[in-house]
Amino acid sequence: MGRQGMEILGIDIGGSGIKGAPVDVETGQLTAERYRLPTPENALPEEVALVVAQIVEHFQWKGRVGAGFPAAIKHGVAQTAANIHPTWIGLHAGNLFSEKCGCPVSVLNDADAAGLAEMIFGAGKGQKGVVLMITIGTGIGTALFTDGILVPNTELGHIEIRGKDAEQRSSEAARQRKDWTWQQWAKRLNEHLERLEALFWPDLFILGGGAVKNHEKFFPYLKLRTPFVAAKLGNLAGIVGAAWYAHTQETQA
Repeated sequence: MGRQGMEILGIDIGGSGIKGAPVDVETGQLTAERYRLPTPENALPEEVALVVAQIVEHFQWKGRVGAGFPAAIKHGVAQTAANIHPTWIGLHAGNLFSEKCGCPVSVLNDADAAGLAEMIFGAGKGQKGVVLMITIGTGIGTALFTDGILVPNTELGHIEIRGKDAEQRSSEAARQRKDWTWQQWAKRLNEHLERLEALFWPDLFILGGGAVKNHEKFFPYLKLRTPFVAAKLGNLAGIVGAAWYAHTQETQA
């Protein structure tokens, strides 16, 4: 379980992969190498839960687990299913994972998990005002903070732009599907971010998710009035934030 219970297993459930690692929740550092398995093709609840259990078993974990999940989550229950099977809607994901893993699992929205990690340990540390974390991957996830306090489940990847769900034009998956150049895709992403600027007037954008490992290829094409930075924790933010969230649930219990 780690020293004095300060290690918690964080799991990041994505559209293409499910990743996990134990995290020191005092420092935000992984204490073992990340372990990744592919997300089952249809992302059905039972199949996803079994993969999560495999990750728990890989680390021979017995303590609390935090899991970032690609849906709006209220009190452990999935409310949406944009890039997963619709049978998740109304299902208590926390209970399902806890049952399959044999240990308590706290679940939150995956972008909220990444945002928490960046605000506590990364690019948003100490940042006041309004901060929007944008995760760019299979979809577009968002996490909204005001003076460091999370406003959960914002789901701003799904606003409508040009008659479409915005992430259909601005996600990393859209870039790959359409075979856009980085400049062509950045134009769509920029339009999405400009809309969020107009709605929230943020003081900072933190851009994370899988696409940001190539940020030097598209950051030069973004023309925004709001300052923007790459996530410092990179693709590990979801794991770190999920573990930290589970730690907060443990301390409140």
